[in-house]
Amino acid sequence: MHTDTERCVRAVRSKDARFDGWFFTAVLTTGIYCRPSCPVVPPKPGNMVFHPSAAACQQAGFRACKRCRPDTSPGSPEWNHRADAVARAMRLIADGVVDREGVPGLAARLGYSTRQVERQLLAELGAGPLALARAQRARTARLLIETTDLPMAQIAFAAGFSSVRTFNDTVREVYALAPGELRTRAPKQALRGTPGTLSLRLPFRAPLNPDNLFGHLAATAVPGVEEWRDGAYRRTLRLPYGHGVVALTPRPDHIACRLTLGDPRDLTVAISRCRRLLDLDADPVAVDEQLRTDPVLAPLVGRAPGRRVPRTVDAAEFAVRAVLGQQVSTAAARTHAARLVTAHGTPVDDPEGGLTHLFPSPGALAALDPEALALPRTRRTTLTTLVRRLADGDLHLGADSDWSETRARLLALPGFGPWTADVIAMRALGDPDAFLPTDLGVRRAARELGLPSTPAALTARAAAWRPWRAYAVQYLWATDNHPVNFLPT
Repeated sequence: MHTDTERCVRAVRSKDARFDGWFFTAVLTTGIYCRPSCPVVPPKPGNMVFHPSAAACQQAGFRACKRCRPDTSPGSPEWNHRADAVARAMRLIADGVVDREGVPGLAARLGYSTRQVERQLLAELGAGPLALARAQRARTARLLIETTDLPMAQIAFAAGFSSVRTFNDTVREVYALAPGELRTRAPKQALRGTPGTLSLRLPFRAPLNPDNLFGHLAATAVPGVEEWRDGAYRRTLRLPYGHGVVALTPRPDHIACRLTLGDPRDLTVAISRCRRLLDLDADPVAVDEQLRTDPVLAPLVGRAPGRRVPRTVDAAEFAVRAVLGQQVSTAAARTHAARLVTAHGTPVDDPEGGLTHLFPSPGALAALDPEALALPRTRRTTLTTLVRRLADGDLHLGADSDWSETRARLLALPGFGPWTADVIAMRALGDPDAFLPTDLGVRRAARELGLPSTPAALTARAAAWRPWRAYAVQYLWATDNHPVNFLPT
């Protein structure tokens, strides 16, 4: 979008928050860059230059606006609904792969050479993977500076910098303030005295309907791993350097996030996974406009716009839970998952009590005795085959997965039908066009709304909803009186 100057100027003049994260405005006369919704008086069009990423602005020598704080914009929805190499690279960078494995590690995961990855990112985002990762480190550093009382040296390494000097230079260059000055300017009530605990605000594009989003997570919560308490969804997180506990509370203009981390180096990854879990980088206006063109869906969208797809923080975990949920009720699936957690999960300490384990990893489940599973024999075979393939690395599920290829690999496993493969694609891999024509709730809603109820006919009818069929599923599910559709009280 940043190449359409006229459209960008209109968005800046109208201060349209829907475009935050789509592009950034660099002002030639001041040397700063802003989000489109910046509240200051818009500059003259001749003084504005538009960039596709904050990293591109920083590489061009611009510093972040202190008023609108463009580093806190929601992420671009482009990386949510695209499956090409650039989108997969951006999802991996957000998950901290460059900081942990470097650019060669990123390229290896994508199946390209480092030169190809750098060329593609530079062409589309105006910055290479190192610059994009550097911009992310700067955001993380600012967050730690303003919301914790950690020493600056610890913040430097927790944010992913290789040295304190690089940390100091980057913060000064990006924010035109020294780290100590950033902390001095931060609201005093934001500072937290409890080591490892942070309170954050996760932004999103309005509207956001929390009912089915948090309702689904709460209704399917696995005891010991997840819970709904005091208006917040809480769960444990398996992270690269340790474990964490997160509490997510819906607010009118943001998601309140309280994170307890065993290692502060996991902050960037934890935030990325929480945003992915709640689908916070989606563009609800684009989704709802497309679905409103269908006269059957239009009333559903009009009554409760902004539905998101409830996703996951761990794709392998969700795949296991999807198999456990085959042809059984939500309560039965929770019971089966809870037994696995008790027998094979990793115990953790929860400062607030209530959560006891991390969901077992594929490696831990690969060693289980199939006879110990209270499942039909065919389901045992399905589960053990899945966890063995995940543990061996023969099957990879993650932010960098190719949606079509992974769906085909899942369908090749014994006991995997279209429903299981597509629900994993929708909620674990993040495919916004995944569709569940055989799902009982979808077929029931289709009959009530006068839509075709057979899978083939419904799939043909749903072609008009592409590329947002996963969101259409949320609206169809919402016609039922199931607890997944209601915000818990």
